[in-house]
Amino acid sequence: MMAQEARIDVKTQLQKAAGDLSAPELYDLARIAESGPWFGIPAIRSAETARPPDFEWPLVSEYAYLGKYGKGTAAVHLANGHDRVVNPMIFADGFNYGPSDLDALWQWFNQPYSEAGERLFDQLLAAGIDIVLLGFDARHDYIQVNAGVARACIGKVIAERQGTAPLITGGVSMGGQITRYALAAMEQAEEDHQTETYLSWDSPHNGAWIPLILQQMAYFFEFFEALTPGKPSKASLIRSPAAQQLLWAWVEDARYSGPVATASPLRAQYVQELADLGGFPQRPVLLGVSNGRGDGQGPTLPAGEIAFDKKFLGGLVGSATARYQPDFGEQRPVGGMHLGLTMRSSTTTAIAPFDGAPGGMLDSFGQVATTLGIDMEEAKRWSCFVPSVSAIALDFDPIAWNVDLGKDLREVTAEHTALTEFCCNATNTEHSAVTPTLAEWVLRKIAK
Repeated sequence: MMAQEARIDVKTQLQKAAGDLSAPELYDLARIAESGPWFGIPAIRSAETARPPDFEWPLVSEYAYLGKYGKGTAAVHLANGHDRVVNPMIFADGFNYGPSDLDALWQWFNQPYSEAGERLFDQLLAAGIDIVLLGFDARHDYIQVNAGVARACIGKVIAERQGTAPLITGGVSMGGQITRYALAAMEQAEEDHQTETYLSWDSPHNGAWIPLILQQMAYFFEFFEALTPGKPSKASLIRSPAAQQLLWAWVEDARYSGPVATASPLRAQYVQELADLGGFPQRPVLLGVSNGRGDGQGPTLPAGEIAFDKKFLGGLVGSATARYQPDFGEQRPVGGMHLGLTMRSSTTTAIAPFDGAPGGMLDSFGQVATTLGIDMEEAKRWSCFVPSVSAIALDFDPIAWNVDLGKDLREVTAEHTALTEFCCNATNTEHSAVTPTLAEWVLRKIAK
């Protein structure tokens, strides 16, 4: 018996006009959904001023991908007592829209993570590690485009480094994918990347997840926006090359019915290109951490349960309903939306309950709810973004995803993961967050 195909089906209906609703009322409703891309990682800034880099390097890729040469910036923070780069760690920025904010990236990873006030980047600097933060002019671009920027950064670090200390190279979220691709491509080209240790922080090695019903809402409500020329809209990040390459399940618009697993050809192509490069670089020790638990316990988000159900003007002109992803099944309802005369309802088939999987979490439901004026309990705003089984590069097919999302990873041995060593967090925490468990493990491994 053949396995069912993971898919979504959308039913569209035209509603009769309700009452004597004027155009201004519809405009006011649409204005609730302000423009700006959904599902990015917000730039969290503390009240403190970010440590200014000792110097910055503009970077331009020497390798075109589909005719594009990536650009970016490296912000260099020298270790205590260093006046030049001696013991470098390249750490690349992750998934989001637009240019990197390296000050915010510094602040995020240097927030106090313990009651004692310990800060990860400060500890690395004190241990003699020079931190090179790698940012990109367009984080939402193709991974291969930004991998060219990473290759330029590696070459620059080697050229500027004093001495012969090997590199630590990696990144957070998609930054771990970008540097993974870059190192593997350099090895295939017989370029000496001089990297001894690769480090990924909650990187979606086998793919990431954003709820399909929320992807559809981004496209649907975008249609009613008063868009500002040149300003990204709600679906800009979802339709970007980076999202299409990273997300295991993706839809191209609010009306799409059909297969969702690797639905974008960009993902299939990226997965194949990565496999052609050997999957991972072969020379470095491969380290990875997951912001999700490793014991198979996900957040308490019952599969198929309603996450939010919003009625606009009493339901006369609009509504938005979203459910947490059901546990497989056939044509299981996941929600719907309507505004004005258009109503859509969606069902999914043969899709695992990703929202409640152990992993690094994103406030996907929360971002949508806030924009649409919906009040939600804090715990219900967050769902799985990078499943633990993906962050630790567990050995399974990244196309078919024939894996138990709740697998106990505590007994996983080296032959079942592409990484040399990995660490899962004690709880399911926000994607990319620094926690005592992860920080202490990383420090033991690289701050020798």
